[in-house]
This record gives sequence, C-alpha cells and structure tokens, in this order.
Amino acid sequence: MPSINRRRLFAGGLPALGAGMALLQATSSRAQGPGGHAGNHGGAGNSDTSSANSSSGTHGGHANFRGGGEVDHARNGFDPHEILRDFDWGRTRRLPSGRVLREWTLVAGDQDIEVAPGVTFPAWSYNGRIPGPTLRCREGERLRIRFENLSQHPHTIHFHGIHTAEMDGVPGIGAGEIAPGSSTVYEFDAEPAGLHLYHCHVRPLAEHIAKGMYGAFIVDPKEGREDADEMVMVMNGFDTNFDRANELYAANTIPFAYMNRPIAVRRNELVRVYIVNILEYDLINSFHLHGNFFDYFPTGTSLRPSELTDTVMLCQGQRGIAEWRFPSPGKYMFHAHQSEFTELGWQGFFEVG
Repeated sequence: MPSINRRRLFAGGLPALGAGMALLQATSSRAQGPGGHAGNHGGAGNSDTSSANSSSGTHGGHANFRGGGEVDHARNGFDPHEILRDFDWGRTRRLPSGRVLREWTLVAGDQDIEVAPGVTFPAWSYNGRIPGPTLRCREGERLRIRFENLSQHPHTIHFHGIHTAEMDGVPGIGAGEIAPGSSTVYEFDAEPAGLHLYHCHVRPLAEHIAKGMYGAFIVDPKEGREDADEMVMVMNGFDTNFDRANELYAANTIPFAYMNRPIAVRRNELVRVYIVNILEYDLINSFHLHGNFFDYFPTGTSLRPSELTDTVMLCQGQRGIAEWRFPSPGKYMFHAHQSEFTELGWQGFFEVG
C-alpha cells in the first residue's frame, strides 16, 4: 500500500466513499518516508498511523478523522473557526490630501503545522497562519503593505488587482525576490472593488503556493454591501508525501474542521461567503451547498449576481461571493462536489439556529 499514491488509488476504480479515508490512513504511514520530492520541500511530514479513518452515523455517512479527533489548533497558532470570520482591516491614517492610507505588515516564515491528527507538514506562511490574513479595505484607498521575509527561502507577495509593474511582486521587476532577512514595501490603490487574493510568486511557483503562501484580499465597493454574516473560505490542499498530488483537502487548511464543529448561523439572516480557490496540483475545485441555492457574484466585481445556483466550479485563482438565507433550522452540509476531495477533508456543516 505505501507505493500506491492517491491518484493511482482512485484511477484503479476503488469507490470514492470510504476509499478516501482508507488512503488518508495509508498517507499517514508513508508521510514519515522521504516521499517523491521531499528533498526539495524542506523535509517530509511525520504522522501517527492510527489518526485517520472513516466513520459513520454521527457524520451522516461521510468520512472524518477516527474517533472525531482534531488537530491541535493552539500548537498550529491558528484556528480555522477564527480564520472564518477574521477580517484584517490594518491600520489607517489620513494623508494631507484627505485620502485614507491603510497599512499592514506581513511576515513570511517557515513552520510545521498539523494538518491531520498526528500528521505534520513543513509549511511556509504569512503571519504564522494558513491562509494568511484576510486583508480588507475600501475601494479608492491607498494601500501600503510592508513585507518582511523571515523564512529561509526567497519570497514575494503578488496581489491580484490593478497596480504598477513595480508593485507586482514578481522576480526581476521592482523589488523582485525578497531574500531571507530582507524586506520591501508594496504600495498601490485599492481597485477594483471585489474579492481578490495574494500569494508568493517565486519559482517553483507550485511549491511556494502549495506550501501555504496565500491569502484572501477584499476591496469593498464604495457603496458598500448589505449587512450580512460574513465569512471567508480559502479552498486549499496539502501534498503530504511530496509526489505533486494532494492527500488532504480543506477550506481554511484543516480537513473536517467544520464537520467537527459546524458553523453556527441564524435562520433568515443573510449569509455571505467569500470563496477563493488556491488549490495546487488539481485543475479544478468546487463549492456545493445542501438544501439551498445562493446568488453568485464571480470575483465580486459586480453587485449583480451572475446566477442562482447550489454549485460553482473554480480553477486556481478564481474566486467569488455567495449569498443566501436559510429559511429553516437544521444542519446543512457544504463541500466540494468532487467526492474524492470531500472524503479527503473538504466538507462541513452549517448549523442554523
């Protein structure tokens, strides 16, 4: 079994339900070994082979970690439930022109995170969390981001949006790659309004993204949006044995986090979810909501939804805003509509009270 990777397992015709967590158990055992490209990733993870398996009944027949176990969020330094509604507005001051200047500091670092009970992953992060802080601002403001690289590797921050070439955060232009121990400042205007993202743009690009260097970036429109219970879900995954295929999938990094502790929302209150797909090594990801439909705003650049749906598909870097209300109480699932991703962690519940 250790020689069978995730893609070979599913290509071999095993059923998706149950097979996913059987694989996760195998992944745990082989994570200790050198793996395909572990030497290029700063070391392999390690694990407890008894930490993962499928369970049923209390989780509606969907997989979960064995015994309902959870990772140690305190040791990781971040909790996906806190990330969910954590919007970083930075610090503001008024320029002589009267314009608002909004500032942040982002620090790149190396850290081991527990992505499943007993399974550690050698990650790279912004501000000690994955995804990095959800930066939020208002259309037309001047933004200034100081970037400090405390990692052992060169990094940058590339922001999706409109800015000059010198602020693009790519090698060879402007400040280019930021060497370990160095820093730079990115400064540009907040435009266009919508949901964007940021990530490292150093080669090999897939590695720098897959190891955790990304975050959501929200520019609120000048006219604002209707009040809502807002949350952000950055859809990601982890290649725990470094064979350029993910063994774990999640929203906000930790598989099954919102299964173990459902997201509490209120009946008839507007729910707004900022969805970003930053998944590496897979061509497409998705978001599916049970028992309801949502208005979907691709990239969030228009205040008019493009469709009323219950499922959206996103390539890497695509994002959008989903809005809906729950008319009835109960527990409603959400997950990727690729069963493989679902069974390997990308699923959760909304609990409507």
